[in-house]
Amino acid sequence: MPPLCAALGIPRRVPAGDGVLLTFDDGPHPEGTPAVLEALGRRRAVFFMVGEQVERYPAVAAAVAAAGHEVALHGYRHRNQMRVTPGWLRDDLARGAETIAAATGHMPERYRPPYGIFTPAGLRLTRSYDRLLWSKWGRDWRASTTPGEIARLATRSLTPGDVILLHDADWYSAPGSHRRTAAALPLILERL
Repeated sequence: MPPLCAALGIPRRVPAGDGVLLTFDDGPHPEGTPAVLEALGRRRAVFFMVGEQVERYPAVAAAVAAAGHEVALHGYRHRNQMRVTPGWLRDDLARGAETIAAATGHMPERYRPPYGIFTPAGLRLTRSYDRLLWSKWGRDWRASTTPGEIARLATRSLTPGDVILLHDADWYSAPGSHRRTAAALPLILERL
């Protein structure tokens, strides 16, 4: 909801001079993240990582940072803010940031909530982060979405400053969806 995001000061875009920003949620993943890194080549992206997955695959998280990508916070657990208490969320954010920093050597500065949902407590607790949602998505978490459809949705009517949401993992989505994202990425990069 662009008007609501604007009213709350939550960006869905980056400055137009920055071009189009690719972002990946829910990782790291032992297959999906390396496939995405390979497809990206020298293009840089932002990876919104989940702390519990970073704990499971710290070397994969470290490889993202070593390749020059930005590591960002998606929480320690992938939970909807509307289903947790403010205290639980506070602890989750701190644990997630610490876990990412320990694995990558970089304290995350950006934050995106799971499902793109903020609560009043979530807005208050994430004030110190650069919060970023998205303006385009490939809906790559669905079982029925093809790589071609992901690329079409992610690049439809793109303009400088758009933020594209994709997923490098399938922990919280349809099994195998990370493979379709990795297959769609060359098509997306070609259109960019």
